[in-house]
Amino acid sequence: MITVGMNYKVVAGQEGAFEAAFRSVIKAMEADAGHVESHLWRDVDEPGSYLITSEWRDRAAYEAFVRSERFARVTSWGKEQVLRERPRHWIHDHGSDGPAGA
Repeated sequence: MITVGMNYKVVAGQEGAFEAAFRSVIKAMEADAGHVESHLWRDVDEPGSYLITSEWRDRAAYEAFVRSERFARVTSWGKEQVLRERPRHWIHDHGSDGPAGA
């Protein structure tokens, strides 16, 4: 089992668009047999700062999903107008000692 953490900084006023995009991504993830669960967290101390945590059966299942056409379709929204900076991701393998960068 792995947990993927995805940190996003959203342009002020675009939080609703980001959250709607996340809902589309989560529907695509739920259709994948390797996906366990995902959650969207909003930082109450830093407006526009979000963390998505996503659990997967294993790293191979996650990597296959992010290379899939289904993933490409739901992530081809207006990132340039919604995100303040490039997202930061990390992967924690529950069978290892700590996170490994993605």
